[in-house]
Amino acid sequence: MGNRLSKIYTRTGDKGTTGLGDGSRVDKDSLRVEAYGTIDELNSAVGLVLAAELPDDVRDCLTRTQHELFDLGGELCMPGYTLVPESYVDGLEQSLDGFNEDLPPLKDFILPGGSEAAARCHMARTIARRAERRVITLAHNETVNEASIRYLNRLSDLLFVVARVLARRDGGSEVLWVHGDKRT
Repeated sequence: MGNRLSKIYTRTGDKGTTGLGDGSRVDKDSLRVEAYGTIDELNSAVGLVLAAELPDDVRDCLTRTQHELFDLGGELCMPGYTLVPESYVDGLEQSLDGFNEDLPPLKDFILPGGSEAAARCHMARTIARRAERRVITLAHNETVNEASIRYLNRLSDLLFVVARVLARRDGGSEVLWVHGDKRT
């Protein structure tokens, strides 16, 4: 475990740099900081979903996901360190299959919405996609654990399916996209 902060501000970043987990300093807009910062944003968005009323299985899945995202952020903060095993990807796939099992096949595009919890989940999904893009950009320039990229890809899929589950919960419905020439 790293150093514990007794004060939140340290003044060490006042000139636009930040410390990585290995002790090195980089610019706050570096690809690595952008990647783990977006993971942090994603984790906050998942927390916003968790603040809604949710079925127990969804709550358990997303709570586990928050811990895994914290591992992923830590991994990205420490170059050359691996904290995200392939089993995290497998776990997302199992959850994804379980939640998707009772959903009808998609025939139309779905708009983000349907319920407040579903809309929050869609917001988290879009942030997951951005986080994936940021980590891929980092991987073009530095070594990145490939399981981390797969994890983010599956997580965005999982969040899409969970949003569908939440939109349909308690008799609700998904909001289907209607092509422009068919809207009145």
